[in-house]
Amino acid sequence: MSGRDSPGPSGRESQGNRRPKLSTQAPVGVPLTRRASQVLETIRVSLTNLFSRLALHPDQSASKVIPDLSFDGFLSHWKSNGFKKIVTMVGAGISTSAGIPDFRTPGSGLYDNLQKYNLPHPTDIFELDYFIENPKPFYALAKELYPGNFRPTPVHYFIRLLNEKNLLVRHYTQNIDSLERLAGLPEEKMVEAHGTFHTNHCLECGLEFSKEWMKEKIFSDTIPLCDACNGIVKPDIVFFGEGMPDKFYDMPAEDFKNCDLLIVMGTSLEVYPFASLVGHAEPNCLRVLINRTSIDKFGSPTNKRDINFIGDCDDAVWKMAEALGWSDELKALIKKEGSKFEKPKVRTSDNKHNDDKKPKTSREVPQSNQIEKKS
Repeated sequence: MSGRDSPGPSGRESQGNRRPKLSTQAPVGVPLTRRASQVLETIRVSLTNLFSRLALHPDQSASKVIPDLSFDGFLSHWKSNGFKKIVTMVGAGISTSAGIPDFRTPGSGLYDNLQKYNLPHPTDIFELDYFIENPKPFYALAKELYPGNFRPTPVHYFIRLLNEKNLLVRHYTQNIDSLERLAGLPEEKMVEAHGTFHTNHCLECGLEFSKEWMKEKIFSDTIPLCDACNGIVKPDIVFFGEGMPDKFYDMPAEDFKNCDLLIVMGTSLEVYPFASLVGHAEPNCLRVLINRTSIDKFGSPTNKRDINFIGDCDDAVWKMAEALGWSDELKALIKKEGSKFEKPKVRTSDNKHNDDKKPKTSREVPQSNQIEKKS
């Protein structure tokens, strides 16, 4: 096997992991591709949701999924009757307590914070054409948001707890912060709808690069360029105009078929096609929205299955954990996993003074000296 065929120290992966370049034009008369069919299905679901929200086809005969469509009523029903198959959908609002800004909050949202890059429009940082012409703003932002700079929140650990209790069918996230991964949620349980920093590909030849290679480039303020063709290497974050991951189209039909509880947290459900997922829930599936602002019919007097919790996402999961008797488990999980992010203790002057009295052994020689001896 040649060096070109195997991963090397540069972080470059196997040629077999090349991602084919996608044409933006389809030949006339050719049947719809699978991707085009998926896009049309997404549009269909989105329109169905829109008609429902406009109350063009209200089902007045349907009975309520649970008797009391308040948040307390939801908690009481969960405690007494339980839910067996839960799907979660989340947006940037679940990560704000970790210190990551959301996109749209005036004054503190990510789009407002991007003004320092003098973009024609804040969303241009996620426009592929703009990125190709000027990738620096995105990589400056990527350095701030890169996974590992922030800790998971109670919401992330609550979702992991759902999985450990065999209640979680799937977790759908719009976020690119990878905090679910850091919280210990298995990759197979996640659909990262807007992509991930976990994998990276050259925009020209499709060659894959490791996350370690990309991290080194980003934190050294270097534009990542492909070793093979000198094209720009981009994390597999979904930019405007790019296709969503295959899992986003493949999973929902089966995931939502038997789902009896959909929990939506920290998202305004303004971005499609992600927002269309709520339309996959069956009529007998309870839908709970946890967000700082209300959305459409969620919590309205006429709805039959939607519950609206207006407030902080962390507060909501603590209320759920307390009602279900899971508070101690959640606290223990946060403490256990949080210790992995603890920084080493700083040596005090007293400790240093005592250490100086000890004779140094070869194992206590500073690492820099050991390296110099090897060279």
